[in-house]
Amino acid sequence: MSTTVVKQKTIQKEITLKGVGLHTGNEVTLTFKPAPADHGYAFKRVDLEGEPTIKASALFVTNTQRGTNFENNGVSINTSEHVLAACVGLGIDNVLIELNAPEPPIMDGSSKFFVEALEKAGIEELDAEIDEYIVTEPISYKDEKTGSEILVIPSNEYQVTAMVDFDTKVLGTQNATLDTISDFKEHIADARTFSFLHELEMLLEHGLIKGGDLNNAIVYVDKELKPETMERLKVAFGKDSISVKPNGILDNLTLHYPNEAARHKLLDVIGDLALIGTRIRGRVIAIKPGHFVNTEFAKIMAQKIKKERRNYVPKFDLSQKPLMDIHQIMATLPHRAPFLLLDRIIEMSDKHVVGMKNVTMNEPFFNGHFPEAPVMPGVLQVEAMAQAGGILALSTVPDPENYLTFFMKIDNVKFKQQVIPGDTLIFDLKLITPIRRGICHMAAKAYANNKLVSEAELMAQIVKTKNK
Repeated sequence: MSTTVVKQKTIQKEITLKGVGLHTGNEVTLTFKPAPADHGYAFKRVDLEGEPTIKASALFVTNTQRGTNFENNGVSINTSEHVLAACVGLGIDNVLIELNAPEPPIMDGSSKFFVEALEKAGIEELDAEIDEYIVTEPISYKDEKTGSEILVIPSNEYQVTAMVDFDTKVLGTQNATLDTISDFKEHIADARTFSFLHELEMLLEHGLIKGGDLNNAIVYVDKELKPETMERLKVAFGKDSISVKPNGILDNLTLHYPNEAARHKLLDVIGDLALIGTRIRGRVIAIKPGHFVNTEFAKIMAQKIKKERRNYVPKFDLSQKPLMDIHQIMATLPHRAPFLLLDRIIEMSDKHVVGMKNVTMNEPFFNGHFPEAPVMPGVLQVEAMAQAGGILALSTVPDPENYLTFFMKIDNVKFKQQVIPGDTLIFDLKLITPIRRGICHMAAKAYANNKLVSEAELMAQIVKTKNK
């Protein structure tokens, strides 16, 4: 897999679009605004008191009847998927979307106009790496009622396949695939939303498609078009005449692709999975996708990612030749047995250090802690982490043998697991702030048996001793 560092992106300047909300029929103003790193996608309701902001999150989804709708603290956003798909499709990670209504303008029923606006605003790289979840095993969700299913499997990049089956003569089985997200603009963005005639009749009866006209939806005629239905449609859409084309769609527009319906379903999948809040490196396969199954899968992914990151244990290759062996460590640190609690340095940069200790039954502290149940004292785990941090701190001076490091402060110490004879401890320390004036502030974690065993924030001072 590629190890190239990919930076987060936002837009260079704000840009505004105007249109009509599909379900309200009201004119809507939408403004895309630049956002800082790690901001993600968020909507701001400028028509509400205090102009509240709501994060685009699967955990807030409340309804998926005619689009993906979410709400938090009384702030709601409806039909978010086409806007979010445009952001994902252009590789934009951070953007604030201002609206003066609950739903974005429907435009032509696709992501095309949002993509054009975002490109016009310009895309800017930020000084932060992308937040990406790498799929290592299949993850799936199935809606037993409908047979809809989504799964993601390992892949070198984000890929999506949508397989749809509408079980009708006019629109049967269709498939669409996006092998690389950079092809979104050319192959997926202009795929428009669609409806079946029986759905359209119901929506009109319930007043749920006030902003819709026959220029922003493909209508598949899946039942006999009765004269009275024809008249209602002509009135609803302000048309003098309406007819059915030989391919079974109303004559309001021409298909962009034979499989435009499948491509639009793929577009919806991308927009809905944006609610995970993290880029995905994996191939998504969506079978009979819909907003409900899409967002349920997004919730599962968001919760899985959160849980895994909370329990994340980095992997280090202990079979590689160490950066520093015990002799090199002793040439740098003044500690000696029985208080030298570090065997190797595995990695080091100007911002981090990784050390290792093999814990054996021969450790002198096991004689009294405890004779019948040997457990490594937590204070010695902290000391061992500090010794690894001392290697990093002393690497900043030309003559480390003439310096010592002294604790100034220890904060947020937590002990998660017991450390016993036979364990291999890995210490992973990262600078919280750059070393200045001899002050070293680090976040330290100790791992054993693929588990976090202890952690702390350590502050130490590098002090020069008298030359010998």
